[in-house]
Amino acid sequence: MIELKAQVARADGDYVYLPFDVPEGTSRVDVTLSYPKAPDCVIDLGLLDCRAGAFPTQRGFRGWSGGARDGFFVATDDATPGYLAGPMPAGVWNVMLGLYRLPEAGAEVVVTVALQDSPRPAFVAAAPSTACRPGAGWYRGDLHCHTWHSDAAGSPALLHAAAVQAGLDFLAVADHNTISQWSYFDDASSPDLVFVRAMEVTTARGHANVFGTEGWVDFRITCDEDVSLMAGEVARKGGLLSVNHDKPTIPWDHPLPRIDCMEVWQSAWLAGNWISLARYQDRLAQGLRISAIGGSDYHQPSRLRPEGAFVLARPTTVLWMEELSEANVLAAMKAGRGYVTESPTGPHLSITVGGVPMGGQATSAQMAVAEVRGAVGDLLVWNDATGVIAEMEIAADGLMTFDLEAQGFLRAEIIARASQVRLLAEVQAAMLEETDDFPAPPDAELSRLRRSISNPVYLSRA
Repeated sequence: MIELKAQVARADGDYVYLPFDVPEGTSRVDVTLSYPKAPDCVIDLGLLDCRAGAFPTQRGFRGWSGGARDGFFVATDDATPGYLAGPMPAGVWNVMLGLYRLPEAGAEVVVTVALQDSPRPAFVAAAPSTACRPGAGWYRGDLHCHTWHSDAAGSPALLHAAAVQAGLDFLAVADHNTISQWSYFDDASSPDLVFVRAMEVTTARGHANVFGTEGWVDFRITCDEDVSLMAGEVARKGGLLSVNHDKPTIPWDHPLPRIDCMEVWQSAWLAGNWISLARYQDRLAQGLRISAIGGSDYHQPSRLRPEGAFVLARPTTVLWMEELSEANVLAAMKAGRGYVTESPTGPHLSITVGGVPMGGQATSAQMAVAEVRGAVGDLLVWNDATGVIAEMEIAADGLMTFDLEAQGFLRAEIIARASQVRLLAEVQAAMLEETDDFPAPPDAELSRLRRSISNPVYLSRA
């Protein structure tokens, strides 16, 4: 048994590393963390093996559980959720502590490490999914959710069941700072439900999802320069980067790197999403080209919940693809070929300008057409770089045209009018049962309840 003691303080920075030796032949490492846990004292936990280097490291990550666990094991054939089984190279390993919250006096930390050398089988990783469903069309998914591989109580299998219950076509499970969940979802991916590799880069100053990367991405951002390094790693590993829930209580407070997407809608609309959408609108008006996506940020509980306002796929991201596969989900996200709607059965909203689909480039003098279904009596609202430029009542399912010249881009929203009273009652009743501290919506936002948000068509002058 090895005992590692440290007195940690805010001055130590964001991360502290406690080294220990792993001898040749070790087959399992058990780690236990002890400290005076309190509301003002929360220390995160993780592990790096001897191959790890300085940020951004390419190798050596063995797991992260944040503040959700006070102990874990890693072995050649198995590991605690959040951690990676596999070879146990001899050398100096490091218990990684994230100093999330500390009192002014700091805290004493005691870490115990136990090593085993009894023979164990080798771990066999699942191959990345190649699941594919033929057929062009609109496919529905959730791009942000969690399992017990980070800070949720439910297993991957339970989340899988929730996705089937919701009728989804694809799902991205973005556990915090780890990819250990991939071992389940790569294996379980099928033409009926395609899983997309994802991870949530989680820092004290904001969260971002990475999608479709070849392997783990180092999350240990400690300064502004690290943000662009992280973004470069995502691109180098073939992935997409998306800023998450840019609103209270966890806004994006880092410099904005090059991003492919932005989560403009997370959880129920009244959970502060008008703030995220306004920030997205501002970035588009500045000339940035960023695809709009949505995700529930659902943390799967230990049981399968019935459908409701605060479950998986609220909201749902809907993408146009020639066929369903992980590669096509990623391509459609990057291109902006889709929209975000309130639920898997929420209103359909797609737009074209001069026949050019969402995410494309058109000229501003061309006719805009919106295809709208499932929102009769509500409002179709058109936005360009100056803000709202037109509002129309939706009289019937079908096509609605718009010929006013727009500036910079054109995007559309469906805002509840006929459905407002019903939707507000449903969401507000559900919010009473939630434990999250949602910002109080201003009266103006109570009357602007979004039901669907399209991606933009970018415009140039003829």
